[in-house]
Amino acid sequence: MSSPARYGSVAIALHWLMAFLILGAIVLGLYMVELELSPQKLKLYSWHKWLGVTIFLLAVIRALWRLTHRAPPLPPQMPTWQHALAHATHLAIYVLLFAIPLSGWLMSSAFGFQVIYFGVLPIPDLLAKNKELAEQLKELHEILNISLWVLLLLHVAAALKHHLVDRDTVLHRMLPLTRKSSGDN
Repeated sequence: MSSPARYGSVAIALHWLMAFLILGAIVLGLYMVELELSPQKLKLYSWHKWLGVTIFLLAVIRALWRLTHRAPPLPPQMPTWQHALAHATHLAIYVLLFAIPLSGWLMSSAFGFQVIYFGVLPIPDLLAKNKELAEQLKELHEILNISLWVLLLLHVAAALKHHLVDRDTVLHRMLPLTRKSSGDN
């Protein structure tokens, strides 16, 4: 089976939906932590948790999709080290898309705040309430998020470099609403 010249519509939709949700979770997370304790802050924390659960579920779907659908090949003129860095960055992003929501869920459990998805579906706590552990998990959650931000900036910078400097098709492979080439799925 040959690889398509670009990602298929499902992969593209998942990519951009997750990009939008991740950006929203980051902006909301940065905003809400600076607020004084209030009903508004608690509501925003709930929204942030809902985004985290949704991102986690979409990451599961996306990982399963990726396991069953080949990615388009990278340009053959790309140096081997860039191929390796691209693959390592994508793998690290996938790992963080699982680790960050899990660390948030563990942190909420340890703080004693159950996650209730969209306010109707209680998600069981994974840990008993433990303030010291909760603070450690909070630090871990922050470190994982900073790591994701760095990797996403690297990801975006690489895509723009391929588009603006190398003038190859790397960015076009993931853009919606561009013409399909033969072999696209």
